[in-house]
Amino acid sequence: MAKSIKIVALSAVLAAIASLATSAWAGDLKGKVSAQGMHSPENIVVYIDTIPGKTFPPPVLHAVMDQMQMEFVPHVLVILKGTAVNFLNDDPVQHNVYWPSIDHNRALAHNMGTWPQGIVKSYTFNNLGDVPLLCKTHSEMSGHILVVPTPYFAVTDKEGNYMIKNVPPGQYVLKTWSEEAKPTEQAVTIKAVPDAGKQTCNNCAPCNCCAAQSTNVDLTVKKQF
Repeated sequence: MAKSIKIVALSAVLAAIASLATSAWAGDLKGKVSAQGMHSPENIVVYIDTIPGKTFPPPVLHAVMDQMQMEFVPHVLVILKGTAVNFLNDDPVQHNVYWPSIDHNRALAHNMGTWPQGIVKSYTFNNLGDVPLLCKTHSEMSGHILVVPTPYFAVTDKEGNYMIKNVPPGQYVLKTWSEEAKPTEQAVTIKAVPDAGKQTCNNCAPCNCCAAQSTNVDLTVKKQF
């Protein structure tokens, strides 16, 4: 029994070390998206597409899509496939949430119903693609949830800047999505730098564990119409 416990404990330690080693080599992917023919480069999604042989468990914590001042907040929410989303209503009026399709598939349409302020409803998204959100009681309201296959994603700020943190070394396909722009894709390589920047970590000997790699990729998207 004691031997079994030691083996389990050792396995846990080795798994933790392997995890730390992987994250140690992870770097940031950042850049700027230029939006041609669009009013703003804000709310453009940049994400790494499916990685062959890799699966990612969804987060335990639910994502949140709120309704505040007659708007969906955030306007664009990106989630990993399998993530549960809590739909809130923080307005003093009843709101409805429905989507006519997921990734243009009308068979995946769903109506969450109508509910008053303070009530929370949840839904788990297991299909990839764009989920256009609408409110049957307020036709002017709209928003989007984008369900992606990896946890490596970001949404651009008002200037078009994005940053995807902790991306492990590898060759990937970087994709963009926007409610206005044509989707784009670009190959990107995140490199490990085993000889770079030996530093002293907190109270430990000089090593490569603090070395950080940052990859810059600027992108351009064009309005669809």
